[in-house]
Amino acid sequence: MATHRLHIVSASTRPTSAGRPLAHWLTERARVHGEFAPTLIDLGEVALPFLDEPEHPSEGRYLHQHTKNWSATVGAADSFVFVMPMYNGGFSAPLKNAIDFLHQEWQGKPVGLISYSAGTSGGAPAVEMLRPVLDRVGLRPAPRTLSIPGIEGHLTPDRRFRATPALTGDADAVLDAVATLLTPQRPRAGATRS
Repeated sequence: MATHRLHIVSASTRPTSAGRPLAHWLTERARVHGEFAPTLIDLGEVALPFLDEPEHPSEGRYLHQHTKNWSATVGAADSFVFVMPMYNGGFSAPLKNAIDFLHQEWQGKPVGLISYSAGTSGGAPAVEMLRPVLDRVGLRPAPRTLSIPGIEGHLTPDRRFRATPALTGDADAVLDAVATLLTPQRPRAGATRS
């Protein structure tokens, strides 16, 4: 029975984003996985302005309704997967902005990272650039990531994501890694408690 609330965040706000079909496909993979009750969160639909709260996010005192709504959305999740593009060698401004709006809501929650690009890197440099940001807000990145090069080549003419068996296995491995971070660690056999 799916018990973990997973939010899959589509991090591009471009209306023609190739990541949106990927995020839809991943949401279905997460539903099939069995550990998760997934929800797709599209930052294009969330439409946050650039950070406009008068107080620091760590205070948790929000003036604007859009921030209160975003806080409730993020706070309701047990874990996340960010489906993120790479723009000019880095992660997208809307993703950074969405992270920066909040603080406590992110604390201690696992996050999987799936990047993509039109070129050959698959967005891996953007993932590495994002890691210090995740650390600062207390998110726990899963050790397994997935970077997809040539993203347009994986889209059908009607803009659906077409996965190879290898990509499907790699995406499932990211979901497995997120699920592992959600599972309380049991003491190793023979370990003593003090």
